[in-house]
Amino acid sequence: MDTAHQTTRQAQSAAVRPRRKRFYQDLSFQVFFGIAAGIALGHYWPVAGAAVQPLGEAFIRLIQMVVGPIIFCTVVTGITGVGNMRKVGRLAFKALVYFEIITSLALVLGLVVINLLQPGVGMNIDPATLDSGSADGYITTAKHFTSTSQFLLNVIPKTMVSAFASGDILQILFFSVLFAFGLAAAGERAKPVLTVIDSFAQGIFWIIRLAMKVSPIAAFGAIAFTVSKFGFGSLISLGKLVGEFYLTCALFLILIIWPVAHWAGFSVLKLMRYLRAELLLVIGTSSSESVLPQLLQKLEQLGCEKSVVGLVVPTGYAFNHDGTCLYFAAVSVFLAQATNTALGWEQQLGLLVVLLLTSKGGAGVAGSAIAVLAATLAASNTIPVHAIALILGVHRLLSSAFVFINIVGNAVATIVVARWENGLDRDKLAAELKAGYRPPEDPNGEAGKIRLHPAA
Repeated sequence: MDTAHQTTRQAQSAAVRPRRKRFYQDLSFQVFFGIAAGIALGHYWPVAGAAVQPLGEAFIRLIQMVVGPIIFCTVVTGITGVGNMRKVGRLAFKALVYFEIITSLALVLGLVVINLLQPGVGMNIDPATLDSGSADGYITTAKHFTSTSQFLLNVIPKTMVSAFASGDILQILFFSVLFAFGLAAAGERAKPVLTVIDSFAQGIFWIIRLAMKVSPIAAFGAIAFTVSKFGFGSLISLGKLVGEFYLTCALFLILIIWPVAHWAGFSVLKLMRYLRAELLLVIGTSSSESVLPQLLQKLEQLGCEKSVVGLVVPTGYAFNHDGTCLYFAAVSVFLAQATNTALGWEQQLGLLVVLLLTSKGGAGVAGSAIAVLAATLAASNTIPVHAIALILGVHRLLSSAFVFINIVGNAVATIVVARWENGLDRDKLAAELKAGYRPPEDPNGEAGKIRLHPAA
């Protein structure tokens, strides 16, 4: 009889235990395969590679369509779930302090490495010979970032709808925080609204799960277009800059992110493995927005409190641009070296101060890195602004690296701030990182379903 019961229990356990996915069913493998196929298509059949650009663009637009609502739902449920507004203020303060320290270190590292390796020295480029027309559009856009007062004013949306219509992360964040405070002040009367918001979020996450199924095709289309347009010739002609920047990104992970993660008690390599599908996707699409919803889900599954994830991640997307700061520092000095512009340490320290301000000016504006770079050069009044035309051909190669660093930096920041705020389940973090990512399942067997509010 005991043997029969044991056999029955084993059969039931086998039925409950999820089947192990084959390697080709893993999203990470599919995205990697899409990137490899896209590189081959863009290199050998450039016309066809250019023609598949809409595949990547359609996916990014699909995700951008739901980024605003996801930020709104996550911030509102996170803040109202805390209940204590002092804790929210303390959490925001700690996050901003961490962001400013890490981005400052990124800028310093970027300046040090570019000065040591000097990839632009000897190029002797005359800015007058460059195609300034290709840079005019970015210079025009840069005018929106030159005024600090205008930047602060633009944080406040003209209307509630305009923030979501424009997709401006800072404006959406500003409105969401105020609305969350209002619901928190309403107390019990706000519960029906929170239930509606939770239900609304479930519909949004269903769209995201659907979109992620076609993400390998999106990565294929985006990378095929990049290779077909710029080819490997651009990589060779400006290879020193690309190599220097990739090395700088690696040094940032080793010298800054790894010690921070070690102090917080987790392995950054295991975290990157946990986020591998998202990291491969941003390499292919060069868009950090394309993985924001998935990042929110995974960080909560890692053991970070909803309130921490809901506030730190969207704020990090606006203020914690580790990789972009590395890009600004490296490219600014590279352009000075390439154009034989004298740039001493005094000017570079001034440039660092300007970068600390202008790097926040493009927050929430997709693809604003070159425009913010142009604003920085204009503010420094030393490096020729039109010199940015020199790096347009390899910008996509650089952006894939700095967006990768941005995602890793924001994930680490969320875990660190959660630990700092005693909002981290360390046992769950260790177990999840050891086991690797698995889609969450509720008792009803609905994989991937996310509950944003405990009352829902």
